[in-house]
Amino acid sequence: MFAKPIPGRTTAAREGDAVVLLIGMRINHFWAVHQWFPVMLSMFRMLAELARDPGRGLLGRVLLTASPRTYYVVQYWESKEKLYAYASEVGLLHHKVWGAVNRKEKAGKLHAHVGLWHETYVAPEGAYESIYFDMPEFGLGAASGVVPVERRGRYAKDRFAHRSVGNSAP
Repeated sequence: MFAKPIPGRTTAAREGDAVVLLIGMRINHFWAVHQWFPVMLSMFRMLAELARDPGRGLLGRVLLTASPRTYYVVQYWESKEKLYAYASEVGLLHHKVWGAVNRKEKAGKLHAHVGLWHETYVAPEGAYESIYFDMPEFGLGAASGVVPVERRGRYAKDRFAHRSVGNSAP
């Protein structure tokens, strides 16, 4: 099912900091399906776990591929504190998976068939902006909703200034 485009120009309705996590994997050896496929499944299982409990702080996500070997998820979070809490909470899938990875690494049984990576960015309010033109809600706009661009400014410099330090005008 395809989302219907929103006519005209919109911008993300996000208020406050924007927390973005890029997390992914690289298949180093395609033939080692028994190594990389469980990693891929784990990511989908973690996303499903987060979707079942919106209070954990995941606002939205976009699944992407950078190459036939590299797959990743752009995740938008309410706060870095909620991201950290999910990552470290005993009993949740991320904690279990990383525990298994760490045990394999210590035992010398971790093979380089699949690479793992993540990058986390916290963009303070006033340090990010967005524009979507004849697009369905996407990215930060899908995670936080969108507003007509006129509410934040037609130009990028205006959208940056909308919530910059010292400017609390709606």
